[in-house]
Formats: sequence, C-alpha cells, structure tokens
Amino acid sequence: QLQLVESGGGLVQPGGSLRLSCAASGSSLGSYAIGWFRQAPGKEREGVSCISATGSATNYADFVKGRFTISRDNVKNMVYLQMNSLKFEDTGIYYCVAIWTPYKDACTIDGYGRYGYWGQGTQVTVFS
Repeated sequence: QLQLVESGGGLVQPGGSLRLSCAASGSSLGSYAIGWFRQAPGKEREGVSCISATGSATNYADFVKGRFTISRDNVKNMVYLQMNSLKFEDTGIYYCVAIWTPYKDACTIDGYGRYGYWGQGTQVTVFS
C-alpha cells in the first residue's frame, strides 16, 4: 500500500520560497503519476501541479505557472514542489497525491477524485 508523507511547509513572507517534499513508501513511485493539490480555508480543493510517472510530462495550474516547479526522483521515491515568488493566495494545506496509471508519460490536475492516494498535508502560510 502506497503511503505519502509531505514536509517542508511553513511560514513565509510574500515573495519568498518554500520547497515541499513528498516521501513515498510501501511501493515504488515509478508506476504512479503524482500531483500536488491545495486547499485554502473556505475554498474548494484545487490542483496545483502534477508530474507523470516517468517525469517526462508536467502540468501546472495557471496561477502557479512560472513560479512553481515540480520534480521527482524515482530512485529516492521522492517528489518535490519548489515554490517561488509566493503570494498571500498561495496559503493553504498542500497535499501530495498519487494515482497508478498505465500512461507513464501523462498526468492531469483535473479532478482530485481520481487520485487514490493522499498524504496528510502540509501547511503553507504566506504572511507579512
């Protein structure tokens, strides 16, 4: 059973950076597409970014393009989300999610319900 544990969240001022990490255990990450979703208080959960099982494809929500970068290391069973130029509206709980897929070079952030594995989340707070 795949298990995901996020880390790296914290408090940061606008314009600052954080790097989120997602550590996987229980199964090799190489067969899973990985996504990052977030949820702010009072708002719907939304997709932020995803990366295909092979790492060959990535997708980003428009509101993070140019600021966030997703990457993975299948040898270490790790996924990362580098977040730069953070804004107040980036505040929320960030979740690492995974889905087993036969399509190793594709991923999507449309519809969090398709992702069957979720971490416990890590809090990101942007404040001044």
